[in-house]
Parts: sequence; structure tokens; C-alpha cells
Amino acid sequence: MGFDPNGAEPKAGVNGLYALVIYLPEPLRTFLDNLRVELVPGCNPHAHVSVLPPRPIPVAPDTAIEQARAIVAGFPRFDVELGQVEVFPVTDVVYISVEGGAAQLCAMHDSLNRSALAFAEPFSYHPHVTLAQELAPREVQAKRELATRRWREFWGPRKFHARGTVFVRNIEGNQWVDLAEGPLGAILTPLTR
Repeated sequence: MGFDPNGAEPKAGVNGLYALVIYLPEPLRTFLDNLRVELVPGCNPHAHVSVLPPRPIPVAPDTAIEQARAIVAGFPRFDVELGQVEVFPVTDVVYISVEGGAAQLCAMHDSLNRSALAFAEPFSYHPHVTLAQELAPREVQAKRELATRRWREFWGPRKFHARGTVFVRNIEGNQWVDLAEGPLGAILTPLTR
């Protein structure tokens, strides 16, 4: 799945690594999964935006899941709009930026990164969709150019409505399993008179 925000993965503790993600809907999901496999053959894609990047947790998973659900439920649903293909400068991770909804994702991240879910992340949180990571330096520019060309070819919607999150666990290597869903709160609409 590849939840690493900038290419530096924390070490798994006794309980392994956990993350909180928002999966992308169709047709974005299939397009970006196929693009990721084209860029990094053999990877295990599942297009998503990480709300909490991978981290160990010091409590039982059920405790962390309940904490995450309670916090996520307090956030209204919102739109996420994907931007351009970019590269993180330190780690050479190729990604698509999040232009719309980034402020909501950052607020959600900051609210969640506490208590049982707290982790000193190696990089500042930056919402995005990873396309390629762990590349040789000589590959980065060509992969970015290919990703940019393919992204221009996509004619579907680049915006989607975030309705909920999924708590996931790393089981080995780059294999992740879904543990629990947490819906975002109700859509707030103005009262009419």
C-alpha cells in the first residue's frame, strides 16, 4: 500500500505499524493504482490519502480505533481535490498534491496525533497521494515525467467527497489490512427560513 509520507518509515514495535487513511473512490482509485504499478512494478497499491501516517501505537488496537473514531466523527464530511504531480525534495517520493481539502486533512491529523495515536513523525504532515517511492535517484525525474503525462490523460473527476476513514495495520513488508472504518460526522447544512 505504501503509506510512507516522505520515504522514511518508522520501525515497527511489538504491535506493528498502524495508519489512518481515506481511500479514493472510483474511477480515481483504479486509475491511480494502475499508474502506481506502472511506475513501480510489483508494488501493492490502494490509492489513499493518509490522515495519520504509519506509526507504532502503545495501546491495544481496539483502544486506538475507538479514539480515532471518536475524533473523526467530530469532523464534517468534506471535498478533497487532487492537484499536480510533485516530488518530495528530501526523499524523492513522487506524489499528487492535495489542493482542496488540505486544511481539513491537516486539522484532522493534528486532532488525531495525540494520546494513544501520538507519534513524533519524521516530516511535517503534508496531505498527498503517493505514486512512487524508494526510487533510485536516477529514476526520479523520468518517473515524475511519466506520472505527469498519465495524470494529464485522466479525464475523470479529480475531486471526491471524503465520507470516512479506515484504520489499517501493516502485517509485513508493504502489506496492509483494513481493521475498522470511522465515518466522518454529518454534513453541516445551513438552516432555511
